[in-house]
Amino acid sequence: MKIQNCLYVVVAFLIWIASGTDSRVQSAEVTKQTEWRAAAGSAAITPEKSMWMSGYAARTKPSEGKVHDLFAKVLIIEDAKGQKVVLITTDLIGITPALRDPVAASLESEYQIPSAALLMNASHTHCGPELREDKASRRGLGGDRGAEAREYTQSLVKKIVKLVGETLPRLEPATLKYSYGRAGFAMNRRLPTPNGVINSPHPEGPVDQRVPVLSVSRPDGSVMAALFGYACHNTTLSFYQFCGDYAGYAQEYLEADHPGMVALFMMGCGGDQNPYPRRTLDLAKQHGRALANAVETALSVQQPRLIHGPLGIAMDDVELEFATPPSREELLKTQETGNKYEKSHATRLLAQLEERGGIQTTFAFPLQVIQFGTDLTLVAICGETVVDYSLRLQTELKSGFGIVGEIEPIVWVAGYSNHVFGYLPSLRVLKEGGYEGARAMIYSSYPGPFTETVENRVTSKIHALTEQARQAVQKQVSNQ
Repeated sequence: MKIQNCLYVVVAFLIWIASGTDSRVQSAEVTKQTEWRAAAGSAAITPEKSMWMSGYAARTKPSEGKVHDLFAKVLIIEDAKGQKVVLITTDLIGITPALRDPVAASLESEYQIPSAALLMNASHTHCGPELREDKASRRGLGGDRGAEAREYTQSLVKKIVKLVGETLPRLEPATLKYSYGRAGFAMNRRLPTPNGVINSPHPEGPVDQRVPVLSVSRPDGSVMAALFGYACHNTTLSFYQFCGDYAGYAQEYLEADHPGMVALFMMGCGGDQNPYPRRTLDLAKQHGRALANAVETALSVQQPRLIHGPLGIAMDDVELEFATPPSREELLKTQETGNKYEKSHATRLLAQLEERGGIQTTFAFPLQVIQFGTDLTLVAICGETVVDYSLRLQTELKSGFGIVGEIEPIVWVAGYSNHVFGYLPSLRVLKEGGYEGARAMIYSSYPGPFTETVENRVTSKIHALTEQARQAVQKQVSNQ
C-alpha cells in the first residue's frame, strides 16, 4: 500500500513537471510567434505624363512611354514592444530632402512614427523621372521642367504616405529570417590607366556580389515580403522609356513566382559598380533574372538565420567637408574656357559668391542604423556610396559595442538612402580621382571634391550610431 501511494506521488510529480514544461514551451512558442508583426505593400509611381528623365546629363528629350511601371514599396516591421521601422524602396534615381522630409513629417504627425524609424532607399534606375528640381531646370529642354519635377515630387509624397497608411492596419504576426545568395554581373568600373582612372570594366577592382535577403513570413509559413539588396549601378539601360532596369525586373520576376509576396530591392554600395554587359533591354532582363535567382537561392537555404528583436534605432547627420573651392578668378576663367557642364557649375558657384559672400564647404548628410536584436545590423548611408564602405563596415561592425552572443551579428550596408546628394567616395577613390572621386561634382551645386577626411567622418559616425542602436537593444533586453 505504501509502495502504491509512493507511485501515486511520483506519477503526480511527473505530471506536474510535464505540465510545467509544456506550459513553458507553449509560452516560449507564443513569445516567438508574437516577437514581430509586419506588413508590406506597393504602389505604382510611374508618371502619368511625359517627363524629363533622370540619370544622364546628355539626354535631349523627355520620356516616351514605359516598359513597365515604377513602384514605391513599403515593409513595416514592429517589435514586441510596439516599436516600428518603416522601410521604403523606390524605383527612383535618388531620395531628396524634398521627398523624404514631408513624408517623415506626415508619418510622425499622423502615425507617431519618428523620422529616425523611416529608411528610404532608391534603386537608382536611370530610366525614371527627374525629380530633382534644380537638375530638371538645368537639363530639361523646353517647358518648365523644374515645376514638373516639383509637382511629381509632391504627388509622390502623397502616394507614399497613403501607402504607409493603408499598410499599417494589416500588421500581422511574422517571422524574420536572413540568408544571402550571390550574383556575378556587377563589376568595378574604375579602370586605372596611365592617363588616370576611366569608366570601364575593372576585373581586379573591389566588388561586393552578395545578395542579402530578409524574408518575412506569415504564421502559415507563406512569404509576405522579401527585402533584398545588391551593390551595383542600376544602369543597364539608357533609353527614353520608364523602366526599373535590372532591379525592376528582379522584383517583377520574384513577385510573379511568389503570388502574394512583395519583393523590395534595396540598393547597396554600388557607386563604383556597373552591370556588365549593358545597353539592351534583353540584358536588363537577364541581369534581373540573375538577381532574382540569387534571391530564390537565399530563400531556399535550409538553415537561415532567425532574426530576433527588439529594435534599436539611431540616426544623425554627419558633417562632411569639401576641399577649398576655386577662386572667383578661376571660376570666371572656367566660364570662358570650360565645356558646357563646367561652365554651368562655375556659374552656380559664382551665384553663391554673389548671394552669400562665399561658397559653402561643409554640409550635413544623414546616416542611420537599425539594429534587430543581436542578429542584424542594417546600416543606411547617404549618397552614391562606393563599395569600400560596405566591405569595411561588414568587417568592423561584426563585433564589439558590448553585444555578447554566440554568433556575430549580420551586417547589411545599404547606400543610396535618405538623401542621395551625389557620390560619396572612399579615401581610395578620392585619391585615385576620376569620375566618382571628383569630376561628378560638376553636375551638382557642391563646390568640388571632398577632403580626405570623408571616409573616416562617415565610418566614425556609423560606429557611434551602431553603438547607440545596440545599447538601446541591450537596455530593452535587460529591462525584460
